[in-house]
Amino acid sequence: MTSNANDFLKAGKSSAGNLLTVTVALGVTGGLFVIMQAWLLAQVVNAVIFDAAELTDIMQWMWWLLAVIMLRAAISYITERTAFIASTNIKQDIREQLNHHVQRLGPLHSGNRTSGEIATVISDAVEALESYYARYLPAMSLAAMVPLSILVFIIPSDWQSAAIFIVTAPLIPLFMIFIGRGAEKLNQQQWQKLTRMSGYLLDVIQGLATLKLFQASKREAGVIERVSEDYRRSTMKVLRMAFLSSMALEFLATVSIALVAVTIGFRLLYGQVDFQSAFFVLLLAPEFYLPLRSMGTHYHARMDAVAASDKILDLLDTPLPDHAIESKQLTGVLFPLRFDAVRVYYGDRQALDHIDFEIRHGERLAIVGPTGAGKSTLVNLLLGFVSPDSGSLLINNRRLEQYDIVDWRQRITWVPQRPTLFHASIAGNITLGLRDIDNEQIWQALDMARAADFVRQLPEGIDTLVGEGGQQLSGGQVQRLSLARALLRILVCDAELLILDEPTAHLDRDNQKLIQQAIAELPDDITIITVAHHLTTVRDADRIIVLDRGCVAQQGNHAMLTREPGIYRQLIEAGELQESWSRV
Repeated sequence: MTSNANDFLKAGKSSAGNLLTVTVALGVTGGLFVIMQAWLLAQVVNAVIFDAAELTDIMQWMWWLLAVIMLRAAISYITERTAFIASTNIKQDIREQLNHHVQRLGPLHSGNRTSGEIATVISDAVEALESYYARYLPAMSLAAMVPLSILVFIIPSDWQSAAIFIVTAPLIPLFMIFIGRGAEKLNQQQWQKLTRMSGYLLDVIQGLATLKLFQASKREAGVIERVSEDYRRSTMKVLRMAFLSSMALEFLATVSIALVAVTIGFRLLYGQVDFQSAFFVLLLAPEFYLPLRSMGTHYHARMDAVAASDKILDLLDTPLPDHAIESKQLTGVLFPLRFDAVRVYYGDRQALDHIDFEIRHGERLAIVGPTGAGKSTLVNLLLGFVSPDSGSLLINNRRLEQYDIVDWRQRITWVPQRPTLFHASIAGNITLGLRDIDNEQIWQALDMARAADFVRQLPEGIDTLVGEGGQQLSGGQVQRLSLARALLRILVCDAELLILDEPTAHLDRDNQKLIQQAIAELPDDITIITVAHHLTTVRDADRIIVLDRGCVAQQGNHAMLTREPGIYRQLIEAGELQESWSRV
């Protein structure tokens, strides 16, 4: 996979445009200023020591030296900024690719990866590429160009020192490659352990309440301790290899510089070279090896980037489901929306069997059925998380697979039974995934969701932080904010289909009433599909679809279905359809 990773890293350079080329050009310019600085300093020292020059005699050289030092510092700063901007553009582009791919995969097609593993790839793995693009790539180019530039100026004045430079310079990259081979394998193992540890830790944190409930938190703490210790040991192995590499590079550079200094000293002693040329070469000796040492130091950034790229490619290479492959843009009306003989299997188990019904524009449709009847699978089909194993979901008489799934999801909005709020402001949670939303639109969505009153009472209004999972809010408040998030997409993105997965579940009667009022007052041109467990939710629906064992068992409104025998009446009599939460 290394070759693929290298190809991926090379392809990533295109996102930076010409910035990386500018970075290298600036680095070479800085190298030329280093040569000029050394020459000026050699001139000044030679004039003072051997020509007994006064301050006034060398003042012109001193001003030039000051100007060169200042220009060199400015170029160094601009080089750093340019490299940082280039790497930032590349990281942003790769993160957009990953986010786009994960969105198309959906929650049911991400392989065996946990949310923690995916988050680690998008955050840490992409972040690990910064040093590669901002440090290693420019250093690799400068390692060739700057030493060659220095040799051009040294050879005419001292070819013997230039010969030492030419002989010793290849030893540094040679040892770097030799040591780096072992470090690269350790680095890849390190990334695998980091990904597993991050995913496991996030899953444990998310399930902490459940672990406490079953008194399993101490056991999991022990597992985390063992995983962390294993990660610490592998980290120390990588660090030992990195320190060994740095020590070898520093040793070779130091010995090479010392060799140049000793030969120059003996030649000065025997009058074979003048002081100004000798001092000029001696000043440039550390600068000659500096780009080579820098490339060796940043070689570990390359190993990090290769290991991180393997993880990124592993996620990007996850095959998309048929319905998520790039297709043509969805335009025009969505309706009629029809399930045409749809079957869905989870392995050997059939979740839906020959589902065949039509959803009309502006219809209020309720989906009911016993546990395991296929309600969640039906919702997952509409959201594009799963695709039919046979049959089709037709949009205006054309299969969903013929359209771009992102365009389809822009036209629908969803309120899950257990919505997720993030550690951000109320405004940030409501506008999740949307840009350029003003406060007026946010308050309009909150008003429609019956959430504006309690938000106004909060200390900072829509800027109030809600905590991870909405810890500072009640269940009813969280549900109303989730509804406001969905309604904002109707206001801003012109979403036409609202899917509600039992929005009043687990709520008290007052919150149920508020949410039902908010839903009842939505415009008539919004089609609403509700997965329901409460009679109060389904009683006013235009049509009720009753599922049983993956099949459509009954259809009709509440009055019709209660008059005829069937699964709907059985659900009511068995108590699976309740009047309200307070009676459960």
